[in-house]
Amino acid sequence: MIRKLIGNNVGWLRQARTLVDQMDDAAFATSPKGFEPHRVGSHLRHVLEFYECFLDGLPTGRIDYDNRQRDVTVEKSRRAAVARIDDIIQLLEHETANSDGAAISVRMENADADAFLKSSVERELQALSSHTIHHFALIAVTLRLHGCHIDPDFGMSPSTLRYQAARSIEAA
Repeated sequence: MIRKLIGNNVGWLRQARTLVDQMDDAAFATSPKGFEPHRVGSHLRHVLEFYECFLDGLPTGRIDYDNRQRDVTVEKSRRAAVARIDDIIQLLEHETANSDGAAISVRMENADADAFLKSSVERELQALSSHTIHHFALIAVTLRLHGCHIDPDFGMSPSTLRYQAARSIEAA
C-alpha cells in the first residue's frame, strides 16, 4: 500500500512540475486582479513545505507541519520551485518506501506545542495527497483568472473524477 501512496504523491508533484514548466513567470508569481493574495507560487510553496515537513520528521518519527521554512524564493521563482519538486520526488521515492507501517507522531497546523497525535506514514501520505489536490484546485482557479488554459481535471479529486465518469456512462 505504501508504494501506491508514494506513487500517488509523486504523480501529483510531477503534474505540478509539468504545469510550472508550461506557465510564464507572471502567472506563477503574481495574483490575478481581485484575487489577491492568491498566487500559484505561494500555493505551491505551501504544498512543498508540507512534504518537506513530512520527510524531515520521518527519521525521528515526529512530524511538525507548523515547522515550515516559508521560503519565498520558491513562491517567486519557477526554477527554485522545480528544483524543490525534483528533490522532494527523489526523497519520496527513496526515503519513504522503507517506512511501511511505521507509527509516527504528528503535530498539525495551529496545534499546541505539545499536541502530537498518533498517525502512520501511510495516513500522512494520504493526507498529503488530499492537501495537495486541495491546493491544486486553488492553483487551477488562479491560473484560469490569469487567462491560462488548464486541464479541467487538474485539482480534481480522483473520487470526483470517478464519480463524473460513472455519471457520464449512466447518461449515455
